[in-house]
Amino acid sequence: IPAGTAAGRPRSARYTARMTQTARTILNDVFGYPEFRGHQEQAIAAAMAGRDSLVLQPPGGGKSLCYQIPALLQDGVDMVVSPLIALMHDQGISLEQLGIDAAYLNSSLGRDEQRSVLERLRDNRLQLLYVAPERLMQQQTLAELKAAKVSLIAIDEAHCVSQWGHDFREDYLALGELAREFPGVPRMALTATATARAREEIIERLELSDPAQFIASFDRPN
Repeated sequence: IPAGTAAGRPRSARYTARMTQTARTILNDVFGYPEFRGHQEQAIAAAMAGRDSLVLQPPGGGKSLCYQIPALLQDGVDMVVSPLIALMHDQGISLEQLGIDAAYLNSSLGRDEQRSVLERLRDNRLQLLYVAPERLMQQQTLAELKAAKVSLIAIDEAHCVSQWGHDFREDYLALGELAREFPGVPRMALTATATARAREEIIERLELSDPAQFIASFDRPN
């Protein structure tokens, strides 16, 4: 699939500009923010253009909006890989309070709850699905997601893939397989902390293809 496509569909500059304008409307009307911060708007535009990306935003920089807004701009489900069960739970509740169809799959759910989430996925009733990395790489979960229409894959806490960091997670090493399991689906790696060396490792291990890089400054003058 050529660069600048997503799920096999060419995405023109005009299409991306139109979606960017709609993204501003969603930012205001759904999330209640008057304007984008940092590289949020550019990261969203890259996702809508079908391009892989690496997003480095400091804590509190609003990196979750970079993948949440694309979920409301296009058909299908945005899949968010996260190692943080508490974050999945909190964001899932917050999004549903905003009228967004969101759910999560991790070890905290009982069998019936997991079955309910998968039924919503099969019925195309989800806009955002948070998945723990160890659950995602199970063959059954991959099969369910490959049968669905995944429009974006966001890999949160992407520094967990780096063996140079303190939060290394072995489960993250398998996530490079997503490039082959979901060809043509743009992937967005997000982190709040990564050195230049760690960023190189993230790109290499996740097999991001010529990713756009959005690196925010951590200098916050008073």
